[in-house]
Amino acid sequence: MVRDIAYKVRDVVRQSPLVRDTQLDWNEQVRSVKVQVDQDKARQLGLASADIQGLVQTALDGAPVTQIRRGEELIDVVVRATPEERKSIGQIGDLQLFSRSGVTVPLSQIARIEPSFEEPVLWRRNRDMALTVRSDLADGVQGPYATEQIRPSLKPIVDSLPTGYRIEEGGAIEESDKANVALFAVFPAMFAVTLLLLMIQLQSFSRMFMVFMTGPLAIIGVVPALLTFQAPFGFVALLGVIALGGMIMRNSIILVDQIDQDIARGVAPWTAIVDATVRRSRPVVLTAAAAVLAMIPLTRSVFWGPMAISIMGGLVVATALTLVFVPALYAAWFRVRRDSAVQAPAPTQPMVATWTKSEVSRA
Repeated sequence: MVRDIAYKVRDVVRQSPLVRDTQLDWNEQVRSVKVQVDQDKARQLGLASADIQGLVQTALDGAPVTQIRRGEELIDVVVRATPEERKSIGQIGDLQLFSRSGVTVPLSQIARIEPSFEEPVLWRRNRDMALTVRSDLADGVQGPYATEQIRPSLKPIVDSLPTGYRIEEGGAIEESDKANVALFAVFPAMFAVTLLLLMIQLQSFSRMFMVFMTGPLAIIGVVPALLTFQAPFGFVALLGVIALGGMIMRNSIILVDQIDQDIARGVAPWTAIVDATVRRSRPVVLTAAAAVLAMIPLTRSVFWGPMAISIMGGLVVATALTLVFVPALYAAWFRVRRDSAVQAPAPTQPMVATWTKSEVSRA
């Protein structure tokens, strides 16, 4: 049954242009001979299945009866039938069995000799019988992407599986899932370290959480980039997204720190937000462009390509959003309003300066 299911899976996988050289790890069955013992006749002669098995084993493969010493080594003395009897399958039925009463009967009298096929090796996985369908990937194709494309075509086979049988995905996608589980296990520690570093740089809980909220901006550009280039979102792409979060928060720190410096020098908060964004736009854009251009050679790599594409797409979109979102977030977070004096119209009457005598004398 396992082999029949594997044949169906193999035939479906072979139809995909993303893979090649699809094969099974169990190989083909080998010829064998089965001895079907008639238990009623064997009991009449006082023979058990173990006795018959021992006789056949002794005649074909041999059984050690004693040992001799040669120097410092012990060598087994094996008793077995002659080569003519051992190599001729048709003569197995002529093997003589000795019953407990001393009567000898040929094996063919109490057993039926049947040729058949059997598995040469029984492979197991997690203690379950498993037959693996393997394929090589076409040039430029990654395992997770090929698995995602082939999985819908296997659904009819999965739905028709008998009770106790299942189809599991292995290979690159299994290793990627294991890596993701290990990565998610350290996420709490990673977030804690990130918040600690932000707190050390910003010296404010409010600003720390505000900058940390800008990290998800990277995801906005990652999804369109991966869909455009038909790249899978695997483990390396996830690493790119994590790295993007740090890049975006770095740009946010640059803007927030410049705004705080301008406010500390006495500039109005609204003016400080606008001026800091304008002055810091060039370095932010240049650093993002340098990172994007540096990722271009990696896009041709089968393994590192998804990471490079996710960083490029996410960084381009997130950089543009950072220059708009961070100033707006800062103004909304700290409730900064536009100065009313700036919006007031210019006076229509000329202003005349007058001095009193006391003021002149003091001057």
